[in-house]
Amino acid sequence: MNSKVHLFLIAIVLCLAVNVYSQVSRGFVKEGLTIQSKILGKDVRYTIYLPYDYETSNRYYPVVYLLHGFTDNDIAWIQFGEANMIADEGIANREIPAMILVMPDGGVSWYVNNYNDSVRYEDFFFKEFIPYIESHYRILSEKRFRAIAGLSMGGYGSLVLALKHPDMFASCVAFSAGVFTDKEIIDMKDDMWKNLLGVVFGPTLKGEDRITQQFKDNDPLYLFNTLDINKIKSVRYYLDCGDDDFLYKGNSALHVLLRDLNIPHEYRVRDGGHTWTYWRSGLLNGLKFIGTTFH
Repeated sequence: MNSKVHLFLIAIVLCLAVNVYSQVSRGFVKEGLTIQSKILGKDVRYTIYLPYDYETSNRYYPVVYLLHGFTDNDIAWIQFGEANMIADEGIANREIPAMILVMPDGGVSWYVNNYNDSVRYEDFFFKEFIPYIESHYRILSEKRFRAIAGLSMGGYGSLVLALKHPDMFASCVAFSAGVFTDKEIIDMKDDMWKNLLGVVFGPTLKGEDRITQQFKDNDPLYLFNTLDINKIKSVRYYLDCGDDDFLYKGNSALHVLLRDLNIPHEYRVRDGGHTWTYWRSGLLNGLKFIGTTFH
């Protein structure tokens, strides 16, 4: 093929690709927003994604509360996860319904009330945050139009909050959830325990003393075993953890437990580790799972 013709064809393909990309209607991302929390005693940041037609329509939308991981913040799912672009393209391709994504800053709270109630994030989330969001944006405020999802610490948080409040969420999607077996907790090195989980469950605990009642009250493996199974089953669950992820034991144990309890769920093990590449590549399928209920 003549080199000039070859270059001409490449130019046409690139133009077509750019044109297709530009035709995808883009939503709006608003960062650096805050809500004043009396429960936490401070302003809490959040980021929100609004679908492309939000500002030109009067319609109300379903919502997904999308939780970040340990040491990240409310913009992580946008900055590293490209959640807005993934949602834009999924909506444009009619793979998912138009939806609002709300990303709160959870700090290192693990999204629960800690051992001495000095940080009551769960109380904040349900008593202040959700009511504020759903009164300030056009959101369909019903269980069937509300879902929760997250990665790592946020995957843990999405499971715990959905399990303890099954009347609030239709679906729960947990990527690389921060779930540990009892043996992992007991054997965890003191420095890791203190820096990772101590702020929530008690920094000086060692060995079997770490398995406190407060720990059990906020652990997915215990919650699935002890809560009302009919209420648990009113939420649809989607678990996704890479085959190279260091959290494979807890996620595998969770899948086995749900199978043994006959609790319907989807379980994915894909090639990858505890990385944004893995979570980005899985987000669309997670949103599709959620969107099935929204439809």
